[in-house]
Amino acid sequence: MQKIVKKLSDAGLKITPQRVAVLQSLLEAKTHPTAEETYRRVSQSIPGLSPTTVYNVLDAFVRNGIVNKVKTDAGAMRYDPVTDNHHHLYCESSDRMEDFHDPELDRLLEDYFKNKEIQGFRLKDVKLQIVGEFEKEKK
Repeated sequence: MQKIVKKLSDAGLKITPQRVAVLQSLLEAKTHPTAEETYRRVSQSIPGLSPTTVYNVLDAFVRNGIVNKVKTDAGAMRYDPVTDNHHHLYCESSDRMEDFHDPELDRLLEDYFKNKEIQGFRLKDVKLQIVGEFEKEKK
């Protein structure tokens, strides 16, 4: 809870039960939930919460650098509370997305783009979305 309050406070956001609940939900989820998924989860603990409130909270989080938006190939907008450099593994058939951290890949991309100038374009960041399928979980 202290981590959540600190993130909100550091971003200059007022600490509200709705913001705390939404951020907690995002931090607990490992699959980069959509706004609708976040609403369904958070509304269980905050009766009367509106979908508009969740959308507004998520927008405030994005504006303040607390979370990032990640769009899937299926067109779904997902929210990622991990703001450090990383990539994503994405399964089209299940629409599942997970973080992928690989310092070696980061170095390769950094070295490549150091030596590769793209005419008329200033590179800020490189994030890969690696598309494939997750293996079925054994039962």
